[in-house]
Amino acid sequence: MSESTAILISMALPVVSMPFIALARRRPNVRETIALTAAMLTFGTVASILPAAMDGMRPSVHVLDIMPGLGLAFQVEPLGMVFALVASGLWIVTTVYAIGYMRGHGESNQTRFFAFFAFAIAAALGVAFARNMFTLFIFYELLTLSTYPLVTHAGTDISSVDAPRLVADIREGARRLRAESVRAGRIYLGVLLSTSVGFLLMGMAWTWHLTGTLEFTPGGILSGKASEGVVLVLLALYAFGTGKAALMPFHRWLPAAMVAPTPVSALLHAVAVVKAGVFTVMKVVVYLFGTELLSGAGISDWLTYVAGFTILVGSLVAMTKDNLKARLAYSTISQLSYIVLGAALANDLGVLGGSMHIVTHAFGKITLFFCAGAILVGLHKTEISDMKGIGRQMPFTMVAFLIGALSIIGVPPFAGAWSKWYLVLACVEADRLMAAGVLLMSSLLNVLYLLPIPIYAFFATAPDDHHGAGLREAPLACVLPLAFTALGCFALFLYPDPVLNLLRLIGGVAP
Repeated sequence: MSESTAILISMALPVVSMPFIALARRRPNVRETIALTAAMLTFGTVASILPAAMDGMRPSVHVLDIMPGLGLAFQVEPLGMVFALVASGLWIVTTVYAIGYMRGHGESNQTRFFAFFAFAIAAALGVAFARNMFTLFIFYELLTLSTYPLVTHAGTDISSVDAPRLVADIREGARRLRAESVRAGRIYLGVLLSTSVGFLLMGMAWTWHLTGTLEFTPGGILSGKASEGVVLVLLALYAFGTGKAALMPFHRWLPAAMVAPTPVSALLHAVAVVKAGVFTVMKVVVYLFGTELLSGAGISDWLTYVAGFTILVGSLVAMTKDNLKARLAYSTISQLSYIVLGAALANDLGVLGGSMHIVTHAFGKITLFFCAGAILVGLHKTEISDMKGIGRQMPFTMVAFLIGALSIIGVPPFAGAWSKWYLVLACVEADRLMAAGVLLMSSLLNVLYLLPIPIYAFFATAPDDHHGAGLREAPLACVLPLAFTALGCFALFLYPDPVLNLLRLIGGVAP
C-alpha cells in the first residue's frame, strides 16, 4: 500500500465503521469491538506512513479541483504526522476508557456516542493531512459539527446535580441535564462557527486574493505579497478565527462543553478538538506566513501578549474552580496558549517547543480527565472539596493523576518538562524575557491548582464514611487507559528523540 493510499484509507476507516457501529446497537460487545478494531486499524494505517515522513518525504494525494489554486488535497508533513499519530493513537486508549466509563456510569445513547466519536477522529485526520488551507477549513468545520452531538449528549454527566436530588426526582434531574447540555451545545456551536465563518474564512479569502493560492508551503506564501499592516490584520483573523485554540476572549465554549461525558472531555481537551485549533495556528504561522516574515518585522509581537494573558488568566480562573472538570477546562485554556506563544515567537525553538507541547499536553491532560471520570464512576464525586482521603480508596487513579499533574507543570522526569524547556529557550532567543517569566509564573500557578488535589487525596483526613471502605477503583477498562497515558508521560521524557527528530523536519526549523 502506497503512502498516498494510506492517507485516504486512514480517514475512511473511522467513517466506514460508523454504520457497522450503528447496526450493532443491540449488541454492545460487538459494537465496541468494531469501534476498537477501527481505532487500531486507523492507527496502524497512519503509522505506516511514518517511515516516509521520517525520511523527509511528503507523500500527497489530490482529490479534486474547485477552481484554479483551490482544491481538495492531502499531504503528509512532519507537524501533521505528529498530530495524526497523537489523534489516532489516543483514539484506541480513549475507546477502551469509554467502554468502561459508559458502562460503569450507565450512560444512554452509547451507540450514537461511539459512531460520532469515530467521525470526529476522521475529521481530525483530515485536518492533520490537509495540503492547503481550504482542505483544512472543510475538515475543521466537520470536526465542529461531528462533536456537537457529543457535547449535547443529554443526561451524561451529573456534575451539576446533587445525587440525592437525582435519586429522589430522576425526571427533574434528567430534564435539567438535557437543558444544560443543549445550552452548552449552543455555546459550543455558536462560538466555533462564528469565529471560523466571521474571521477565519475572511482571512482565507484575503490570502487567496493576495497570493492566488492557499497551499501550505515551507517558508510561507505571503512574503512580498502584502504590506506589514495587512499581514498583521491577517494574522489576527487567523489567530482569533481559530476558535478551537481558545484564545481569550473566544474561550467560553470550552468550559461550557464540560457537561459532556468524560471521554468526550478527553477528546475535546487532549485528542482532537483543541489540538486541531492550536495545530491550525502553528501550521498557518509556519506554512502561510513563514517565521521569517513574522519575526523580521515583529508582526507577531502582539500575539505573544494575547497568549501570555490567556496563559495567566486561565491559570488564575482554574484556581477558583471546585469542580474538577471545570478546573481542568481552564487549565486547558491556559496550556493551549503555550502552543500559540511558541508560534508567535516565530523562531525555530518556538515552533519546536510549541509543536512538542501538542504531544506532551495531550498525554498529561488526557490522564487528568481519565482520572476525573474514574473518580466519578468509582466514588460519584465531582467537587475537589469532597475528594479528601480518596487516595486510600483509589490509589492507582490518584497516582496517575499526580503523574499527569507533574507533567502539565513541567517537572522532570515527565514529558511536559521538554516542551516547556524549549519554549523558555525560544523566549530567551527572541529576547522576550517577559514571555519567559509568564511561562515560569504559569508553572507556579499549575502547582497551586493541580498538586493540592493528590495531596488532599493521600494526606488529608478522610470523612468517617471512608473508613474501612476499601478499594473502590473504577472498572479495569477505565484504570488501564489512565495507567497507560501516565506511563506515556514518563516514556516521552526518557525518549523524546523520535518526536523531536520528526518535528525538526518542519520547513524552516533548524536541525
